[in-house]
Amino acid sequence: MINEINDYLHYLQVERGLSHNTLVSYRQDLTEAQRYFSQRVDRWGAVDQFLILDFLDELSGENKARNTVIRMVSCLRKFFLFLQQFQYIKTDPMAKIDTPKKAKTLPDVLTVDEVNELLATPDIKKPLGLRDRSILETMYATGLRVSELINLKLGDLHLTMHLIQTIGKGDKERIIPISDVAIDWLNQYLTEVRPNLQAKSSNNDYVYLNARGNHLTRQSIWQMLKKYVTKTNITKDIHPHTLRHSFATHLLENGADLRIVQEILGHSDISTTQIYTHISHQHLTEMYNQFHPRA
Repeated sequence: MINEINDYLHYLQVERGLSHNTLVSYRQDLTEAQRYFSQRVDRWGAVDQFLILDFLDELSGENKARNTVIRMVSCLRKFFLFLQQFQYIKTDPMAKIDTPKKAKTLPDVLTVDEVNELLATPDIKKPLGLRDRSILETMYATGLRVSELINLKLGDLHLTMHLIQTIGKGDKERIIPISDVAIDWLNQYLTEVRPNLQAKSSNNDYVYLNARGNHLTRQSIWQMLKKYVTKTNITKDIHPHTLRHSFATHLLENGADLRIVQEILGHSDISTTQIYTHISHQHLTEMYNQFHPRA
């Protein structure tokens, strides 16, 4: 059963061009499903809809988040379609499995004042503090995913044109505008900090480097952000994606076109971008309730 998973992941990599992180996510989900099924059957063709429902019930019983179960259903649906298409199995057991409805939760978004407080937290008198300020400013100015930020290379910066380029999900390239403020912090980092970090490693053309001159990781960005949040008065549940959420919401609140925001964020489906309109409307309602005398 492992062989079929490997074949599928190879197909996704070669034929679909999915990113490394997406492939890792698929492997984790399929391996978890395979462990469950292999205790009961010896091949994918013996997995039926009832066994799948048992597996999904067990996931729910483990208090997995609803969106985690939804992701698993989506993963299995695509996997079994692949198995049927390439004749590993005769019938698709997922055909009669309904996808659970997605939980309607809105991500936490920082206010403009909270963003300003967070951005001002790093000690810019220290080299790594100046680097961190540049990182936070760039994330908020562009809406980059963390994986996109840490993989930025010097050749991706077109600061004289106020643009950067990045490779997002599905290896899709996009061009993103960047603000004057973020460019100023980026240039300070590039001229005052990065050369000393670069000298500690060899031939590293990533924009942002760690203290040893090596490639930053997603975990290091999370730890850095968590450290600075604890120094602020912000009580919201903050993670690296929060700056991306805040970036999109603030654009829409100030009149940006939804299609433009979709393009900047790199969303293939505009329905993904539309969640930020709900957040924006929620903000308007809060402002109304706070300031209208009869609210």
